[in-house]
Amino acid sequence: MTERSLVAELEARVRARPLPRHVAIIMDGNGRWAEARDLPRVAGHREGAEAVRAVTRAARRVGIQALTLYAFSTENWARPEPEVGALMHLLAEFLESERGEMMRNGIRLNAIGDLDRLPPEVREKLDSVRAETRANPGMTLTLALSYGGRQELVQAARRAAAAKGDALEAEDLEAGLWTAGLPELDLLVRTSGERRISNFLLWQCAYAELVFADVLWPDFRDAELFAAIAEYQARERRFGMTGAQVTGGRE
Repeated sequence: MTERSLVAELEARVRARPLPRHVAIIMDGNGRWAEARDLPRVAGHREGAEAVRAVTRAARRVGIQALTLYAFSTENWARPEPEVGALMHLLAEFLESERGEMMRNGIRLNAIGDLDRLPPEVREKLDSVRAETRANPGMTLTLALSYGGRQELVQAARRAAAAKGDALEAEDLEAGLWTAGLPELDLLVRTSGERRISNFLLWQCAYAELVFADVLWPDFRDAELFAAIAEYQARERRFGMTGAQVTGGRE
């Protein structure tokens, strides 16, 4: 079976069953991909940007409502300055190059995290593309930039406590999260073979299905995305209930 026919078969399979509404991906492995090829780390990040393009197109094509990508964490600021600078440059390039495709495909760009820490030229491009795509009716592509799950929870808790005090409920905190307005997270994918969530969407992961792919992010494409979705579709989501309750049967 050729790669193209394999992708077509996987795509047909996931289209035939209920799709996750919201998929999030921890895009891990750019540096290791480059090092394995005796290339500078920035080469891995550049190839990783190609994976972002491919996966975004594939998710939009099959009808995913929301795709959230962990692009840059709060901890990533501690990386060597040249690497951080290269990442910011690639981000600015991506925003400019994908602006037209987002408009053609009805994709709305969103961003979450401590965005004030981004360099001014990156923030300017980000704000421009977000404004231009705001009314697009298709998939929401969210970039998590300068993002940390603990930081998100702290700021949401402070906001909710100031407004509600002792009357604070879970939904009040949830309303203050950076992801407010997005569908509930259904599927979290992490690439590179690591089995952890690395301070990403801590609250949102409560009932999400987790899929860990052994492939490094720069090699992650349509087939790998569809395989992760197919694994999600094969699971029974019980949300604390019994299998019989979910299926309507009896124990």
